Amino acid sequence: MIHKEKLIQITKILLDIMFYSGILVIVTLPLTLKYAGTHYSAAFQEYYILMLIIFALAGICGIIIVGQLRKMMRTVAQKNCFVYENVKSLKVMGIASAVIVLLFFIKCFFLPTPATFIIVLTFFIAGLFSEVLSFVFGEAIRYKEENDLTI
Repeated sequence: MIHKEKLIQITKILLDIMFYSGILVIVTLPLTLKYAGTHYSAAFQEYYILMLIIFALAGICGIIIVGQLRKMMRTVAQKNCFVYENVKSLKVMGIASAVIVLLFFIKCFFLPTPATFIIVLTFFIAGLFSEVLSFVFGEAIRYKEENDLTI
């Protein structure tokens, strides 16, 4: 029991760090892309506005995903994780993952890199996984509610 509580607390701290550092990354993105264009690849300068839009929107989607995970962790900590709010969170994470896939698929036409293809594949799988889990959670809640009504 103590091990589970520590794991939940560590996970919550990691999600908080990811959430706030993600916001920091998005806020500093214009400067970071300028730096990358100067010191890494001229393509970032050539496609600066497009890359800024793609990375900013993808970053916002990433923050949305982490925010939904933080919300779900609260229900885990309360030992009440089979609730419809978590089904909604999983659906939101699936949509945000699909947006990231679309954004990085577009990026493939302008600045293809191996990492871009890995991001597309990873978030495609994550989106599918979120959708399947939302269905599983929904069914588990339905069974739980039926069971609660049975005397």
